[in-house]
Amino acid sequence: MSDDEARLIQRAKQGDPAAFTEIYERCQPFIYRYVLYQLGDAATAEDLTSEVFIRMVEKIDRFTYRGRPLLAWLYTIARNLITDHRRRAGKIQPLTPDSQLTDEAVDIEGSVLGKLTLRRLTIAIAQLTKDQRQVILLRFIEGLDNATAAAVLGKSVNAIKALQHRALTSLRRILEKND
Repeated sequence: MSDDEARLIQRAKQGDPAAFTEIYERCQPFIYRYVLYQLGDAATAEDLTSEVFIRMVEKIDRFTYRGRPLLAWLYTIARNLITDHRRRAGKIQPLTPDSQLTDEAVDIEGSVLGKLTLRRLTIAIAQLTKDQRQVILLRFIEGLDNATAAAVLGKSVNAIKALQHRALTSLRRILEKND
């Protein structure tokens, strides 16, 4: 954790509203994209993203630095909320090609080719296992490094590397099959 993040967390623990605002502004786009890609529904993603930050405010005093950044903790909260949401819904709703992806989620620059490529990729990612899908989203959509993705998913860095390798191999196979 950087000194800047440590000071920001300390300010939040002391109840500084500006610190909470800064955390929200820094982290909200990442959390929203993660939830959107997991559930494929913009309205639900907005609701669960809000809930992530409500829980952060409620529990910031219990946050203890354990070698992972605050964003990793927020991803963990989001993952737990997604799991709870799916249990309540009674079914898993992976990202579908018709999901409401916004320009904030993926910059496709309005090109038809980009949209077709995104559609193919979305269909292929939906066919991966849950763990593979999460690794692909965290590593390539969110841009997290292996260590942070490992912390978010509660796995070792080597497990993340192996899972990522299997996911990319599966994606390649799926995309080649559909050519």
